[in-house]
Amino acid sequence: MSQAAIELKNITKTFGSVVANKNVNLTVNKGEILSILGENGSGKTTLMNMISGIYSPDEGEIFIDGKQAVISSPRDAFDYKIGMIHQHFKLVDVFDAAENIILGLEDEGKFDKKAYIERINEINNQYGFEMDPLKKIYEMSVSEKQTVEIIKVLFRGADILILDEPTAVLTPQETEKLFDVLRVMRDDGKAIIIITHKLNEVMEISNRVAVLRKGEYIGTVETDDTDETELTEMMVGKKVSLNIERKEPENTCERLVVKNINCKSREGVKLLEDISFTANSGEILGIAGIAGSGQRELLEAIAGLQHMETGCILYNDPKTGAVEDLRDKTPVEIREMGVRLSFVPEDRLGMGLVGNMDIVDNVMLRSYKKGKSVFLSRKAPKDLAEKIIDQLEVATPDANTPVRKLSGGNVQKVLVGREIASSPTVLMVAYPVRGLDINSSYTIYNLLNEQKEKGVAVIYVGEDLDVLLELCDRIMILCGGKISGIVDARSTTKEEVGLLMTKLNGGEGNE
Repeated sequence: MSQAAIELKNITKTFGSVVANKNVNLTVNKGEILSILGENGSGKTTLMNMISGIYSPDEGEIFIDGKQAVISSPRDAFDYKIGMIHQHFKLVDVFDAAENIILGLEDEGKFDKKAYIERINEINNQYGFEMDPLKKIYEMSVSEKQTVEIIKVLFRGADILILDEPTAVLTPQETEKLFDVLRVMRDDGKAIIIITHKLNEVMEISNRVAVLRKGEYIGTVETDDTDETELTEMMVGKKVSLNIERKEPENTCERLVVKNINCKSREGVKLLEDISFTANSGEILGIAGIAGSGQRELLEAIAGLQHMETGCILYNDPKTGAVEDLRDKTPVEIREMGVRLSFVPEDRLGMGLVGNMDIVDNVMLRSYKKGKSVFLSRKAPKDLAEKIIDQLEVATPDANTPVRKLSGGNVQKVLVGREIASSPTVLMVAYPVRGLDINSSYTIYNLLNEQKEKGVAVIYVGEDLDVLLELCDRIMILCGGKISGIVDARSTTKEEVGLLMTKLNGGEGNE
């Protein structure tokens, strides 16, 4: 019989009038991997933050190894051998891995880095990690940094591990390597909790799946006895179609022709090197690459936000038939021509939205210059804001709610919805479903397909290769600021794209 590592009984947490968790009962056993699923705002992160000591529950009890526990700080959580690996790493870039791992430890005796490194290498060997303790953090890939975070909690003796979106920015090969390590840890008796939105990974890695909906615990099912459709229905409370309706491109023509773009940072570091491709109307061009491969800089160059050393971006205007070089245009001129950039960065309020302004005013940001007087009409923007709220199911009291009061996922919906509603001819979206639940994600995918069918040239930067293969018509892979390949999304494989993300084959140019 399985032995419970941690039990939650009737856990409730409120923030003012908002009920984040209500009477949640949950058990995680030793030697198992439990996935936690739920829509945005379902209370997953709040629940995990209570286990890891960031929040304290208002009501209910937590039991560790059958004994009641009081967890009022992250230090308390460590004392109970609980470690959480957050999606955004908390590492010091100029320190090496070993220094980050031992940072903050209370050392009663003499500081002995050599002994610490020996212990780190023992953990490396025990679980199959590949990590150099002396490598600087700023020299590491995303997956290496994640490994440091995992070893850091294991070094402190964690038996219960919580991983928040652990595969969000990993290649398929890195994801499989992580899963192999997690299986070894599970077989060693560790209790592992994973928060993820990727149902295919839930089915592959977990033993059981717990579902939350609107802060309440819906149930836990054995992974072998369920499927993606049932899990989605449990999350959403209704049947949801998980099919991306990809149609063959029709009446395509060249909308953007990018030739020999080169960009450098202010420090002279190459960001983009000799980038050339074509984006066609009526198709979705996907862009894949590990984090920091030049995706952001490329979209910003097209939108006029990134200085180009050389190259040109030729835009074929469908209204006039004229060919314009966007390199000579200001960002405002480019936007008015119909080229729209909807970039969803980690700091969603850092680009495009103003936190203290309400949803209506944020919609007006795109059109305020067209006002005839100092008194701008709010009727049309309000109608548009309410349409976005309705279509994308934005969780908000009304359209006059300040954006900063919305959850991250709902801020994202407002940002993407506003750009799609602007009737673009070129729509560039970067990470539009980052952090969104499965239902909201498929709403966005369907909206992008609608834009494609209207003849819009859609450029989609995404992290989930399964989605890129299912949604896009072609996929361009970036590696280190260069194109390592352009492939047909219908005939390529996830493994081929994953290899191109990590290995330059000397860009293949256009297809």
